[in-house]
Order: sequence, then structure tokens, then C-alpha cells
Amino acid sequence: CLLFVLLSAGSKPAQAYVSCCRRYMVGRIRYPDIKGFSVQNNSELCPISAIIFHTTKGKRCANPALEWVMDYVNRIETHLRKNLLSVYSVQFIIKYNTK
Repeated sequence: CLLFVLLSAGSKPAQAYVSCCRRYMVGRIRYPDIKGFSVQNNSELCPISAIIFHTTKGKRCANPALEWVMDYVNRIETHLRKNLLSVYSVQFIIKYNTK
């Protein structure tokens, strides 16, 4: 199951710094290892914009300017939309049939 998580800077500067990407990973992640992702926007505490992939082995910071990174993001979002649509369709059918 893929999860979508949006990273936001915490109210405590030290906490935000700990979860902040300071540089990009080298190489590429296998798509099946990805469980979800977060978005980090450039800020005072976080000097780079990044896509943070949540994998079976932890978090990896990727450059959003790379084509493969945004391809993975689009694939995850498409998967989530399909699953969400399926859930709403089933709920609608159940409600409609029980009236």
C-alpha cells in the first residue's frame, strides 16, 4: 500500500532541521521499494527543495528536477487517485443499494 505524506516544517527549528534534506542522494531508487513520499520546499532551515521518498530502508532525498523522480511521484499520485476513486465508488454503491 502506498502512502502519501506531506512533510511540513515543525514549529521547533531543531525538529525541522533534523528532518530536513541537506543534499540529494546519488543514484536511483527501485520503484517497488517506495512506500510513499514527502515534499520539502526550500526554506531558511532547509536549503534545497526535495522529494523525500519513504522506502523500506528509510528516507531518501531526491532532486525534483530529475525526470525519474517526477515520474515516480506521478506514478504514486496516479495509484493513490485510482485507489481513492475505488473506495468512493464502493461507498456510493453501498449507500445507494441500502436506501
